[in-house]
Amino acid sequence: MPGIYLILILVMAASWFVSYRLKSKFKEYSEVPLSAGLTGREVAEKMLRDEGIYDVKVISVEGFLSDHYNPLEKTVNLSPEVYNTRSVAAAAVAAHECGHAVQHARAYAWLNMRSALVPVVQFSSNIVQWIIIGGILMINTFPALLLIGVVLFALTTIFSFITLPVEFDASKRALAWMSNTNLTYGKENDQAKDALNWAASTYVVAAIGSLASLLYYISILTGRRD
Repeated sequence: MPGIYLILILVMAASWFVSYRLKSKFKEYSEVPLSAGLTGREVAEKMLRDEGIYDVKVISVEGFLSDHYNPLEKTVNLSPEVYNTRSVAAAAVAAHECGHAVQHARAYAWLNMRSALVPVVQFSSNIVQWIIIGGILMINTFPALLLIGVVLFALTTIFSFITLPVEFDASKRALAWMSNTNLTYGKENDQAKDALNWAASTYVVAAIGSLASLLYYISILTGRRD
């Protein structure tokens, strides 16, 4: 399937481009002072309070753009560049992660589905590549092994697509809150939206890449690869 090869190459190129743009946008907007004068930590704490959430902690974690929400420990984890910085980029990222905390508190359906798949995906992601490699090598003698690998990989692909509405909704909640509370206004709103859109693009590319890889493995399994 030459078309699959082309898609995989395009996805790799798109992944590199989106990653590059995300880092450049974050750097650009990190140099734009937030008019409200709050650090990422203060933005996160304010949004949680405004949303009536008092059982979630805001902490700093190591790593560049390592920001995430942990539903098990109920922590909003912010990288040092976000936690300590008073910029539009820091505010956007902090509010986005708090958007996930709001989803958790409101029992957002897509987040619940994603959380339910996490243990399965974590297990499959640790072994799926080895199973697929073994399945490809043994395609003529033991095709069932590759079938198992394809099923496991399909779960990660489903997970990637379920992640999309979760991420887009978190950004939507973040932008609405920042605008409604006048934390950002005018050009700051546009900059925050631009930063979060590029962040969301990484998930879109990842989902498309996962689907393309799945189709490639299926083509090997069905014996239709050119």
